[in-house]
Amino acid sequence: MQAPTVLFVCVGNAGRSQMAAALLQLHGAGRVDVRSAGSEPADRVHPAVVEAMAELGVDIYEETPKRLEEEAVRGADVVVTMGCGDACPVYPGKRYEDWEIEDPAGKSLDDVREIRNAIDRRVRVLVGELL
Repeated sequence: MQAPTVLFVCVGNAGRSQMAAALLQLHGAGRVDVRSAGSEPADRVHPAVVEAMAELGVDIYEETPKRLEEEAVRGADVVVTMGCGDACPVYPGKRYEDWEIEDPAGKSLDDVREIRNAIDRRVRVLVGELL
């Protein structure tokens, strides 16, 4: 069986979608293909996001925000949006989920930890559904 492909999309691809992708890679243990992108990618991943993930032993320091491309959506089995609104193209036959998760931009490390933990809970549920 081919590994399912999950695409996480937010506006800047600098916080929520980066954390979700890293957490799915961690919990999916190589059994899920993971991608992330943004409708308006930022210049870099938010430093507090990098720090919050490092606390879990997950290094996303080298990650860079990527622009959302139609091919990425077309190639995904599951598309999880996090505040990208209508910027994400919709294709028939795809599973779409919209996670209402607060944007970590400009938040304190404590707030980013709470956001990370909320994403982690949802990612664990998604892993259970996919595998």
